[in-house]
Amino acid sequence: MRVVYDTNVIISAALKPGSIPASLVTLALTGRVQLCVSPPILAEYREVLHRPKFGFEAHGIDAFLADLIRAALTVHPSARLTVAPDEADNRFLECALEASAAFVVTGNLRHFPVPSFHDIVILEPARFAQVLAERLLP
Repeated sequence: MRVVYDTNVIISAALKPGSIPASLVTLALTGRVQLCVSPPILAEYREVLHRPKFGFEAHGIDAFLADLIRAALTVHPSARLTVAPDEADNRFLECALEASAAFVVTGNLRHFPVPSFHDIVILEPARFAQVLAERLLP
């Protein structure tokens, strides 16, 4: 199952080990879900993780991102979208579209204009975890 994680999911995972976002990132790192990224998304992850207010060490950020990149499918979107009100959020939709992802997972649903885009479902982390649990149970 291919999925795109909004930056807020990555930040929440890093700030709160044991949280739902942290478990979702673990699923991506272990290959249980296929995280899809693009160069603009990786640049945003890197920039936000390096913000001083979070207090993450540069070495730890680099190691975390290296692990994420190894586990992820990197795509190079050819379509430029202007669907989301926040321009930067369009990069996540572009990535999901290019990767044929089933989901975009975000903690900020209000930044996305509709509950789905094409065949891509946009969900909050807790709801995505629920969907995964339902699919993994016999």
